[in-house]
Amino acid sequence: MRKARTAVTTTPRLTSATRSAAASGPGYDRTSITPGIVHFGVGGFHRAHQALYLDTLMNQGKAFDYGIIGMGVMPSDVRMRDALAGQDHLYTLSEKSAHGSVTSRIVGSIIDYVFAPEDPARAVGILSDPRIRIVSLTVTEGGYNFDHLTGEFNARNEHIAHDTAELRAGRTTNLRTFFGLITAALIRRRDDALTPFTIMSCDNIQGNGDIAHRMFLAFAGGISPDLAAWIDANVAFPNSMVDRITPETTDTDRTEVIDRLGYRDAWPVVCEDFTQWVLEDTFTAGRPPLEDAGVQLVSDVVPFELMKLRLLNASHQGLCYFGYLAGHTEVAEVMADRRFREFLLAYMEREASPTLLPLPGTDLNAYRHQLIERFGNKAVRDTVARLCAESSDRIPTWLLPVIRENLDAGRGITFSAAIVASWARYAEAVDDKGRPIPVVDRLSDTLVPAAQRYQEDALSFLRLREVFGDLVDSTTFTDSYLTTLRDLHEHGAEATLDRLLSTAG
Repeated sequence: MRKARTAVTTTPRLTSATRSAAASGPGYDRTSITPGIVHFGVGGFHRAHQALYLDTLMNQGKAFDYGIIGMGVMPSDVRMRDALAGQDHLYTLSEKSAHGSVTSRIVGSIIDYVFAPEDPARAVGILSDPRIRIVSLTVTEGGYNFDHLTGEFNARNEHIAHDTAELRAGRTTNLRTFFGLITAALIRRRDDALTPFTIMSCDNIQGNGDIAHRMFLAFAGGISPDLAAWIDANVAFPNSMVDRITPETTDTDRTEVIDRLGYRDAWPVVCEDFTQWVLEDTFTAGRPPLEDAGVQLVSDVVPFELMKLRLLNASHQGLCYFGYLAGHTEVAEVMADRRFREFLLAYMEREASPTLLPLPGTDLNAYRHQLIERFGNKAVRDTVARLCAESSDRIPTWLLPVIRENLDAGRGITFSAAIVASWARYAEAVDDKGRPIPVVDRLSDTLVPAAQRYQEDALSFLRLREVFGDLVDSTTFTDSYLTTLRDLHEHGAEATLDRLLSTAG
């Protein structure tokens, strides 16, 4: 043990001076980069996706005026700030294919990181800098602060109410939320007659730009109707579809960097070797030449969004609860079981695909089978627990629209209802072998007791109308849901999948 610790402490840390034969880049002079983007939500996905596309451009000698400044507002963001600051804001990105190959590169497009709560006024000043032309977001589905059923902005949120009051009073020294910080900068730009930045959502929400638009207008309207009208008229909110499976970084990943690349990285990123970004070409103050890095610039993102959210994201929910209940810990383990592969393909083919919009030139059958292959990538080591987290944000966004559209059209909902039933069974917080399940969800205090009342009221979970709306009133849905939930209780996850596949034909 002493020898291992010594090896770690004597291994050099990643910095601008680090060179590794096994990791390329950055192949450009980072001192020539100037800021052009502020990004909220610097995690693994942003660093495997948007930051990588900018790094690709910079390696082509382009977009040096679009360096990224990360900005955090959550207490946990201090960890990322400190990890990046200690290594000149560089990090290692390792892409792992399903066939076992690994390609690593050092990414240099992030040039600074600001933890806003330490000095909100400074954060507003950075956002107000006219060089910043894009403010981008990966703040998760729950970060947009809206009711999934009504679509209404939650102005009663404690931190939102606080920031609204601060900005009404013209104060910027104690802002708490990205809504407050970004809006304060927009106010300053309006007052100084400066061009506002684009607000670019990169989260897994259908119409993510449209939702960001509505939520920022609602927040600004609480400060001043005139401010909301100015933002509506002057700020672009492009929609986008983003795709790359990026599991949480583990200590094993950090050790692998030491062993394979010869340096220490406090927070490397591991991801699959697939990436996609489809972006609406609507920007307030210009943009980098993203198309040169492989981004698809389009006029309408919606068909791409639906394909990804309802096939990939909803299928993640389709495998994670059944998989967890069956005792699996990694996604690749789940996908090694024929039952899960067949179940997900049946959901995608029979229930999700009929709800999609036309996508000329796209082979949906090939896309569906590609997803199965991607989920089965053993090298990525994505965890089932990661996919199970924050389900109250994910299921209403990705799966329930599929169910509602199929019910309205008179189409089948057997597999979709089964996914909801598997969530209900998982939310009881104990798996098929009686082991406790740590349910990670902002609504866990509501979800778990409701799920655990199954014996008293089999529909107790569905009665959470703030999550499911009126689905509990549909006997077509509840009959299918209850059939699967009873099977899960009586026979377990694997036998339930066997029944679903045999009865569905």
